[in-house]
Amino acid sequence: MFIPGILISIFTFPGVIVHEFAHLFFCKLRKVAVFKVCYFRFANPVGYVIHENTTNFYTTFLISMGPFFVNTLLCLLICLPAYIPINFFNVSHPLSYFLMWLGVSIGMHAIPSNQDARNLYEQAKEKIKEKNILALISFPIIGLIYVFNILRFLWADLAYGVAIGVGLPALLFK
Repeated sequence: MFIPGILISIFTFPGVIVHEFAHLFFCKLRKVAVFKVCYFRFANPVGYVIHENTTNFYTTFLISMGPFFVNTLLCLLICLPAYIPINFFNVSHPLSYFLMWLGVSIGMHAIPSNQDARNLYEQAKEKIKEKNILALISFPIIGLIYVFNILRFLWADLAYGVAIGVGLPALLFK
């Protein structure tokens, strides 16, 4: 079933906000100047962070991959307290379902955008010449980002959010 991306983003807006916050967080952490931040809007892209360029590959990696780390962790931490009462005690409470929606919404936006992958790729091409091991490791990650973003059409983002928010707790508490 095809649903326009903007509608999915509206329904999962907490994930968009956290995604952009993660970029901003790593910009601030690595002391990269930020020029403009948009956490959510009704246009494409629905959110963005405009920051200065950096030649430090570790900084570029953290800024680009920040949403993966932050959104994935928050997805798990928010869904876990909701998963336990639903699945172990058969307690069906609206708060648990709200937390599951919130966590999965955040998890759905964990994968960096194609623009993030491009930024990482452009710098990795240069840093690989300096034998930077993180640049070498980045190439398969960049490829996975592109593949995943193509598969969003087939709901790969929802599958990821559910896998982290529901599947991982199910494995942890078997």
